[in-house]
Amino acid sequence: MIRTALVAAGLVLGLSAVLAQSDPIAERRNTMKGVGAATRDGAAMAKGEVAFDAAKAQTIFKVYADAAKKMPGLFPDNARTGGESTAAPKIWEDQVGFKAAFAKFETESAAAGSAAKDLDGFRSAFGAATKNCGGCHEAYRIKK
Repeated sequence: MIRTALVAAGLVLGLSAVLAQSDPIAERRNTMKGVGAATRDGAAMAKGEVAFDAAKAQTIFKVYADAAKKMPGLFPDNARTGGESTAAPKIWEDQVGFKAAFAKFETESAAAGSAAKDLDGFRSAFGAATKNCGGCHEAYRIKK
């Protein structure tokens, strides 16, 4: 009985992973929601609306770096449209530039984590990181 339950649980987890991989539009939307939440937290900290927290700053930049590493793989040819996607055709027309933008974002986000030891360092690093977001959205996202 326990063995059957463990096998069933394993199958459910495996199926969930396959379904997540089979819907890259949903996966990239969820990843960007995480980036958006981190950005809201970072903006509040940068504006002084909440106290500077070095651990939280590290988490924000880790979310950015992890998303930057993951996102380029979530744009296969079969996920150009559908699922309320705002991905611009330029992503597939300029794969080199698109991947380079995420590589830059990943590198700068990783470096920003070490620069964010105090509020001034955080503000500077956060501003640079979010410029990457804006640049990519300008070039590779359809405005709705």
